[in-house]
Amino acid sequence: DALPILPFFLVAAYAFFKGGCKWIRIPAIMYSTHMATAVLAMIVQILFADFPESTLSPLTHNDRLTLVSIYAPFLLIPLLLLNTMLYNRQYITEEKRKKK
Repeated sequence: DALPILPFFLVAAYAFFKGGCKWIRIPAIMYSTHMATAVLAMIVQILFADFPESTLSPLTHNDRLTLVSIYAPFLLIPLLLLNTMLYNRQYITEEKRKKK
């Protein structure tokens, strides 16, 4: 999972620090939807799955909520990125008008 994501981080960091790079919109949408979907599945698994009783599994409801709070930023940040890419005017390209 880290192999395709690490190059994206480097390219995205360049695009966001430079500013005004509209070409980052589609890769950022792809990344954010991928991450949000994967982390949401993990959070659902943490909250509702039956884990075997071992020292590494969440045994109580508080353990599960603690784990969810650790994973929450990995869901919220991609959702904020997705919101920015979809609704921020800086990244939305205007359609060229046809000349008559």
